[in-house]
Amino acid sequence: MAHRITDTCTYCGACEPECPVNAITPGEDIYVVDEAVCTDCKGYYDEAACVAVCPVDGCIIMV
Repeated sequence: MAHRITDTCTYCGACEPECPVNAITPGEDIYVVDEAVCTDCKGYYDEAACVAVCPVDGCIIMV
């Protein structure tokens, strides 16, 4: 399953370098997850790295 960044994103950038498959890129106002590329960090980490480092609870959701 993939993740999505909601409009509560503060554009801090913490998530982007943590993504092992480079699925996160800066958008106009929020960071964006390429859901076709996102692997939920399976094979890399025990949990989604972007969610783990995001300072805003509920900002990155599973879709």
